[in-house]
Amino acid sequence: MARTSRWAWLALAAVVSAPPASAVERNPERNAYFGETHLHTSWSFDAFIFGNHLTQPSDAYDYAKGKPIKHPLGYDIKIDTPLDWMGVTDHSEYAGTVRLAQDPSSPISKLPIAKQLVVREPADVQRLYLWLGGSMVQQKPIKELVAPDVAGTVWKLNNDMANAANQPGKFTAFCAYEWTSTPRFQNMHRNVFFRDCAKVPELPFSSLDSQAPEDLWAWMDAQRKAGNELLAISHNANLSNGIMFPTETDLKGRPIDRAWAESRLRNESLTEVKQIKGASETHPLLSPTDEFANFEILTFLLGDPPGVSPRIPGSYIRQGLKDGIAMQTAAGFNPYKMGFVGGSDSHNSASPYRQDNFYGGHASLEGKIEERMSGKLFTGLDPRLTNPAGLTGVWAEENTRASLFDAMKRKETFATSGPHIRVRFFGGWTYGPDTVKARDWIKTGYAKGVPMGGDLPAERGKALSFLVWAVKDPTSGNLDRIQIVKGWARNGQSFETVYDVGWAGKRRPDRYTGKVPPIGSTVDVANASYKNTIGATELKAVWKDPDFDPSIDAFYYARVLEIPTPRWTTIQAKQLGVAPPDVVPATVQERAWTSPIWYTPTQEARGAAPAGGTVADLKSKGAVALDDAALGALIVGKNLWLRNNVTGGLFRINFGQNGQRLIYHVTKGKYPEPAEVGAALERGSLGITTAYSIKDGKIVTWFGNAPFEVSVWKLGEKYLAARSNEFGFANYELIAQPAELERLQLREGSDMNPAGPKTSK
Repeated sequence: MARTSRWAWLALAAVVSAPPASAVERNPERNAYFGETHLHTSWSFDAFIFGNHLTQPSDAYDYAKGKPIKHPLGYDIKIDTPLDWMGVTDHSEYAGTVRLAQDPSSPISKLPIAKQLVVREPADVQRLYLWLGGSMVQQKPIKELVAPDVAGTVWKLNNDMANAANQPGKFTAFCAYEWTSTPRFQNMHRNVFFRDCAKVPELPFSSLDSQAPEDLWAWMDAQRKAGNELLAISHNANLSNGIMFPTETDLKGRPIDRAWAESRLRNESLTEVKQIKGASETHPLLSPTDEFANFEILTFLLGDPPGVSPRIPGSYIRQGLKDGIAMQTAAGFNPYKMGFVGGSDSHNSASPYRQDNFYGGHASLEGKIEERMSGKLFTGLDPRLTNPAGLTGVWAEENTRASLFDAMKRKETFATSGPHIRVRFFGGWTYGPDTVKARDWIKTGYAKGVPMGGDLPAERGKALSFLVWAVKDPTSGNLDRIQIVKGWARNGQSFETVYDVGWAGKRRPDRYTGKVPPIGSTVDVANASYKNTIGATELKAVWKDPDFDPSIDAFYYARVLEIPTPRWTTIQAKQLGVAPPDVVPATVQERAWTSPIWYTPTQEARGAAPAGGTVADLKSKGAVALDDAALGALIVGKNLWLRNNVTGGLFRINFGQNGQRLIYHVTKGKYPEPAEVGAALERGSLGITTAYSIKDGKIVTWFGNAPFEVSVWKLGEKYLAARSNEFGFANYELIAQPAELERLQLREGSDMNPAGPKTSK
């Protein structure tokens, strides 16, 4: 009773009784409900330190429903199009304590430690940030602030506010929070959602309990056994420094194995593809042939060691999906079968989702237009590089917690960069060219295939096809095109292709590349305006994979692009009467991404594929690994040809005596070359030099700010090589002797011969 009375004032701060349940209309073909998976209020200690002192979770729900609330700087802000649902995800670490310490009527303000939490002057902001943030990084929780009678009661009030905002059939408010693991300033954050606010723990699991996601998953398993159904959403992978999607060892240094994969799949069904701090779909270096890969790419300097840019491999979702497929073929498990969501990560208790209504996401730090556009850094970030929030679309039978949660669990979700673009995506075996023209095409999509997020098992003798449909947001730009992104793997190597499958206007694909030309632009940069005179309001297509191989595991997802429109920086430059900044594009093509559909071959079909050689095979045949001296004699100061035995491609490498290597000639084979070689091609025929060294019998080199190793084995007269990131396969043959050129038909007179073309007398 004492505890209840002590916190009675908090209970009065929220209307804790949920509205009475009413009859909810169900749609068996499911509706698209748009919502927010990632939002902070003043209860997150960093948001309070950033200047968010005015609003709390109840205000965030009001904003989502369309009511105006106060920006931390005091002016009114209002959402453009109200949302259907929201989860407020304040940091579980010290949730509410900093803000409540400032309130003389709160019990926290009476605690002895409260004096250290009070903000009186600017110096207190930095002191608090370093103190609380440092305790998280160092795993040294402040005991007074994590005590159950403090943290537990704040958590209860958070859930009471969600119950008060919840209106089944009209608006859904989830009980949720953020687990904020940041080992060595690397982003490993997850947002945790509960299916039922009546079935939650007394305290959330925080990064003060553990920074390892494996421990979060173990806690989630225990919660599930206790009857508390929940899921986690990984987010902001682009700033994870390559550790969000590991392929070798986990955060504790243990090997990634089947049990690890199953634990992740069981608990983490979704990942965030877009938020205020950039997109995490892919990167131009990882996807050099994707002309739309360079979308809201943000490089944010890490703090330990200071000033280091995050590693690219392991930080982007498409590569994670590809690595998962490669792990499936190599080891029999895939930890990365993830659906897509979009969120904000705003710390304003509200988020801007549109380019023409952007007020930043970090409270008073960049809440003024002059601050946002000045180029002034805060915590190492230029606000001009940030962007409006992403949104999550969920295909569910009704707008209730249970229905939305179940759809999230089965990954029938899609993300957008902010607009309310609706998109459907089905994969199956019997869809015909006219399927999407029928009135009941959605029913056919479900009945004869699987929706986004689903698994499509093989069916002998049938070709894989997809139904895809998109309709524009009525308040945003028209649609440019629909694309399908395919990823697959062979012998530990992963590949990707982007297909244009539906587009506006009378454009024709290029006869050589198959790519549809740009739609053009109606943007008037000087006036920060555009016209919807190009593009389409709706696009739909039935697409059959022209390169389908029934023996290969693959994933497919749809990406929808709008026509170019002015970016927020262009709009606000016009408002200020200055030129648009040159650090970002003047225009943007808003977009949507569906969750993938995975194709899994039968064991019989997979076994029919050509088998690749492995390091284990080489050892069993008596191959000898080259040591440092032998490697140096073989490669240093040499121009060598390397054959990729998976793709059939050949590329020429110079290993300079100065410790730099250069890829400067590539002959493509059956499949696209791995991203590293593709990136070299995109940079031009001469490429860019990259450092290499020889250490412990390995060639150590770099790609995308991440190292990888190459071991070389001699088997008879052949030299075979294995990359450390290709799951034990030895996929390369190093051509060190001129005689070997004959075997590969690189005869004298060919421009591929290291000796050069034959000269005429």
